[in-house]
Amino acid sequence: MSVLSFRDVSVCYGSHTVLKGVSLDIAQGEIVGLVGESGSGKSTLARAAVGLAPLTGGRILLDDRPVPTRGRERPVQMVFQDPYSSLDPRMTVGESIAEAMRERLGKQARRAEIARLLALVHLDAARADDRPGRLSGGQRQRVALARALAARPEVILADEITSALDVSVQGAVLNLVREMRRELDLSLLFISHNLAVVRYVADRVAVMYDGEIVEHGPTTQVLGSPQHEYTRHLLTAVPGAAHRASAGNRHDVLSPTPKEHT
Repeated sequence: MSVLSFRDVSVCYGSHTVLKGVSLDIAQGEIVGLVGESGSGKSTLARAAVGLAPLTGGRILLDDRPVPTRGRERPVQMVFQDPYSSLDPRMTVGESIAEAMRERLGKQARRAEIARLLALVHLDAARADDRPGRLSGGQRQRVALARALAARPEVILADEITSALDVSVQGAVLNLVREMRRELDLSLLFISHNLAVVRYVADRVAVMYDGEIVEHGPTTQVLGSPQHEYTRHLLTAVPGAAHRASAGNRHDVLSPTPKEHT
């Protein structure tokens, strides 16, 4: 069973400490939500896991081994917030996905694998020949997910992947995230400032404030009976969220349309 572990992770930029001894585990097949306001350190934690932020202290491990951040085999993949900047506008969808593949396949096998990955994110195989400029924001984010899957990861770090999308499209992408976990047994760290979104997809929630995790536990517990003042502060920004969480109904926050192709 693959477990991504952050062990006392610290990140400093000069005299500014962004992360302060953060510890968190994401088990195989689990979605862990990481919530907090802008500047709390959420994205830095994910960037550290893929080698984009230098560790000042601590370790990041996959099955008790250091996470590889170089070379073609990278078992931890990150999907970024902005679907409009995450893909090279000069490359076709197929070329972007193929670039992330571990193996160098022949032309026919490569097209078949690209078609399979696009099908996983509910896009037609014909989209492989399009450039990002012809896609909507929701379609681009689906391509970014397909590109991450092309590397055959064990863990995906999803950094605010719905925040730049329309509400109707958000629901479709969230349904896709849940489907990916179910069908591929993937582990996901789902980063968001939106508690309603996290509540819909996450098994557990970690609340980050000023570079530290101040509360952590099952989603219904943390959002239904928050123990930390900062968690309660976040919940007050979501109208009716505390009442819904205490009712234990995860599906009344969002009602996405299944398999939306937007």
